[in-house]
Amino acid sequence: MTGAATAWGASGLAGLTGRADGPALAPGERTVDAVIALVADAPVADPLALLGERAALAGLTRAGSTSCGGSARLLPTADGWLAVNLARPEDIDAVPAWLALTAAPSDPWTTVTEWVRTRSAEELVERAALLGLAVAAVGEVGPRIDAVARRRIRTGPPLVTAPLVVDLSSLWAGPLCSHLLDLGGARVVKVESTARPDGGRTDDSGFFDLLNHGKASVALDLPSAEGVARLCSLLQAADVVIEGSRPRVLRQWGLDAEALLADAAGPRVWVSITGHGRADAEGVRVAFGDDGAAAGGLVGRDDAGPCFLADAVADPLTGIAAASAVTTALAEGGSWLLDAALAKVAATVADPQRTSRPVTGPVAPPRARPVPGPARPLGADTAAVLAELS
Repeated sequence: MTGAATAWGASGLAGLTGRADGPALAPGERTVDAVIALVADAPVADPLALLGERAALAGLTRAGSTSCGGSARLLPTADGWLAVNLARPEDIDAVPAWLALTAAPSDPWTTVTEWVRTRSAEELVERAALLGLAVAAVGEVGPRIDAVARRRIRTGPPLVTAPLVVDLSSLWAGPLCSHLLDLGGARVVKVESTARPDGGRTDDSGFFDLLNHGKASVALDLPSAEGVARLCSLLQAADVVIEGSRPRVLRQWGLDAEALLADAAGPRVWVSITGHGRADAEGVRVAFGDDGAAAGGLVGRDDAGPCFLADAVADPLTGIAAASAVTTALAEGGSWLLDAALAKVAATVADPQRTSRPVTGPVAPPRARPVPGPARPLGADTAAVLAELS
């Protein structure tokens, strides 16, 4: 077994890669080395294990062409492979429109599997994007060098004090980014909508608490005029803003990242965590960690075709890459717009042509750090934070 396979097996990630009835798989050495290099700066004792923490806490395991979490599948099309992620109830509801059906199917996955087999991946992705479905062609993003796209908006001195981070994101990538910054000494304020709080709060495994313990919690009535006004005051006070919304959503609220960064009194770094990117058609597409990884070609491969590599791996990779990019930007000075796209981060470490190898040695289970305590209740710090920072 190669050094890469040994590292992958020891990390707990091999146990999350491969068919349920087959051996654990390790990707090629180039991919493992690239992943290790990307996560190396994370301020924890075992950076590679960060990628498997959700699975460790939730008791997830490998399921081949079905994601560890169960909401995504890899399906053959007429000209390749497709990742389809039906993670939300509204995604199931949108299947008839996506497939041009006259009625909702009794078994959505059976219908989807049969229907996509005779269509091109490009057609399927285009139709899905119009409906806000997380669908991607496997390997649609070519090789990339930079995990996070950086654009400097204005020049200025570096930040020499601990940053104030306002985190508007949810679920995994963004909260992990702010969590790592918190471990590095930042003060983090987590902002949620009272109507639609972070979906991670419904999780009872401890994963939400692991990522959000120690952050102040602010809840605002968004997108009401009063809520947006209060949010703007927090953004003006922040050194770093993290968000995971499609650009058009924030523009509808009257929030312009470039304009805020151009203001010397505004934030120094704006982290935009997207599925496929901020620009043009990329900015309207939805992605989650499993389909985002597949879009970047970051999948396992055996004789039966592609299978999911670890658990929603583009999420933690993007969170770690974004946190590293924030630290670099603050040290360089000025203000920066950072575009951390799940699919593009995955593409920087993927080696799509490499067949995965069975892990013949010990396969450790995924592991997670101890959960330090509960996250703050929704909105527990709203009054105090607004009084201080508004």
